[in-house]
Amino acid sequence: MKIISLFSGCGGLDLGFKKAGFKIIWANENDKNIVPTFKTNFPNVILDTRSIEDIDPSETPDCDGVIGGPPCQSWSEAGSLRGINDDRGRLFFDYVRFIKEKRPKFFLAENVPGILFNRNSSALSNIFNNFLNIGYNVSFKLLDTNNYGVPQTRKRVIIVGYPSSFDTFFYPPKQDSYKPTLKDSIYHLKDNAVSARSKNKPNPNTKIPNHEYMIGNFSYIYMSRNRVRRWDEPSFTIQAGGRHAPCHPQAPVMKKIEINKRKFVHGKKNLYRRLTIRECAAIQTF
Repeated sequence: MKIISLFSGCGGLDLGFKKAGFKIIWANENDKNIVPTFKTNFPNVILDTRSIEDIDPSETPDCDGVIGGPPCQSWSEAGSLRGINDDRGRLFFDYVRFIKEKRPKFFLAENVPGILFNRNSSALSNIFNNFLNIGYNVSFKLLDTNNYGVPQTRKRVIIVGYPSSFDTFFYPPKQDSYKPTLKDSIYHLKDNAVSARSKNKPNPNTKIPNHEYMIGNFSYIYMSRNRVRRWDEPSFTIQAGGRHAPCHPQAPVMKKIEINKRKFVHGKKNLYRRLTIRECAAIQTF
């Protein structure tokens, strides 16, 4: 089945569909910093780098399915909290615009749990009504990737739609019996990590590509809660910014002082370093 991909990023969702037997034929990603990575991973896919707002869906190839995760910062607990009132939040309607034009057999979108918060209920209903108005039934489920082979706790809302004429709905697959841990994913990398250079420039002395961790102070926000999980646990969610990467499991769990205040265990501060780029990639199964 042929797929077009919106808000493609580096191609993580695309890779999952490719491994499941689908064929990605066209993609859209507007962030010029990400484009080289996508092109490296998917050299045979037509990549349109314009803003999705400037693209007429009729210009794109016919497809069986549309996938993509519209920007989630507006819906995130750590973001602006503005939801559909934010320019990025309104990009969901461009996703609807593509579905209306392409009339795929299905579509799939993913987003952060914040999209389900009460404050976003009217906006979410508005989005779903837009899908209903163009002839698609929608179902959604909050899933945790750790239940499906990924060694991190990462909850995401999976939204799936089918034409109203189809007598089917999305039911999430059965959860795996084993939940992978940090030891499963990064234990083999534990001895070769190096720090980034001054101003977090790349370190040429890495023995393993990208196996360096960001340096610099740990903010009061970072110190507001425990950032260490043990080897036998899944990682915390890997965030977009390296400064807030979890600490390596070599360190002891941070000590609670009071609500929203933790500290490193005395005498062990040298063990507290952020996860490296390579470790974060491995935890995300890239």
